[in-house]
Amino acid sequence: MRLFVVDAFTDRPFSGNPAAVCLLPAGQWPQDAWMQRIAAEMNHSETAFALPLPASSEADWAVRWFTPRVEAGLCGHATLATAHALRAERGLVGAVRFLSRKHGVLVTHADTEGAITLDFPVAAPGTAVAVPDGLAGALGAAPETAFRSDGLGDLLAVFADEATVRDLRPDFDAVAELTTREALRGVIVTAPAAEGAQGHDFVSRFFAPARGIPEDPVTGSAHTTLAPYWSARLGREELTGLQVSSRSGLVRTALSGDRVHLTGNAVTVLDGTLHV
Repeated sequence: MRLFVVDAFTDRPFSGNPAAVCLLPAGQWPQDAWMQRIAAEMNHSETAFALPLPASSEADWAVRWFTPRVEAGLCGHATLATAHALRAERGLVGAVRFLSRKHGVLVTHADTEGAITLDFPVAAPGTAVAVPDGLAGALGAAPETAFRSDGLGDLLAVFADEATVRDLRPDFDAVAELTTREALRGVIVTAPAAEGAQGHDFVSRFFAPARGIPEDPVTGSAHTTLAPYWSARLGREELTGLQVSSRSGLVRTALSGDRVHLTGNAVTVLDGTLHV
């Protein structure tokens, strides 16, 4: 079966967020343990498995995502990578409907210029919460405020400036202990763009070491929380986020009611055959 590695939320290879994409033959899902082993072998933050559905189905493909350790409930960059792989492999442009287990039908739209837009549910940050004990020590700096996004189970930690977010050097063991204790998927750190910055409105990073992802390069799903937070704070529905990991990547966001549109590009870096 076909296997791709796609760098998502970038227009340059070896940047953005790499995802493996496995295009399965029609039929039943493989065993979960087999998909988990493939994801561990690929060792990217997520591996997507796409299963073609009958024409009578509510969607075109079913999709599941696995980190090297566990199955993920939602993944933006691997969904974008899957839509990109289907365009390369099947020539699919326009809308593609993906049936997910936890979030229903997710629609992607590929334009003819290379950009792909994800239509995802908003995961609102909710009201401010007390900064958890140990967070400042785990991250290496204290946030101004924190929010809990119950839609994804993330903690959103807001800092005063872009430089602080860029300079964080987390203790991943401590972050893993904190997220396990607090029943969190991961920690999103964010700040407004530096004064005079061009091309982005806010920055972020994402840490989920307990799920096998010490730092995710570019996290589409985190922007379902970042978009409503920054749109409310900045007073604009359309924004651009820069995830300032070592690989870096841009996510364009647009709110639409209880949905958020996440747009980015992607580049195929590997196109091969899975033999097992």
